Amino acid sequence: MSKWEASGKSDEWFTPAYIMDALGCRFDLDVAAPIDGPRHLFSYNWYHRIDRSLSRRWYGFVWMNPPYGGLNALMPWVQKFITHGNGIALLPDRTSAPWFKPLAQADALCFVHSKIKFERPDGTLGESPGNGSVLVACGEKAELALMRANGVIGWTMTPIGIAA
Repeated sequence: MSKWEASGKSDEWFTPAYIMDALGCRFDLDVAAPIDGPRHLFSYNWYHRIDRSLSRRWYGFVWMNPPYGGLNALMPWVQKFITHGNGIALLPDRTSAPWFKPLAQADALCFVHSKIKFERPDGTLGESPGNGSVLVACGEKAELALMRANGVIGWTMTPIGIAA
């Protein structure tokens, strides 16, 4: 969520089940799992964001819906995700943000065609956010999951990279 959408209220917003249903896969590790609130059975293991997930070793096929936080707070999450190279991330589709550029190294991007109403800790849906979302795939399994979701929740494309 953007700071202007729920400033001071919470950074705990959870991925709705229909996103996971569209992907049709299960993850080895959720690297920024909620502490409380709704849990969908899509990951075998999880790190809570307070568990210092960014300093821990990520393993296997990961799911990442990180805390969006303030200006450029996503950069360390994006860098670790791209370096890990095996999983799917759910991020805001802020293509002009500095942290978005490394995503050109991903295997596929799925721009979600309607704004995701994330879930609150009590399971109710939040308001429509101010921006859309993008799913980012690293690795073959992740790319196949985004291809399954193509046309269902958004439009999937392959980045051509960025010249150095």
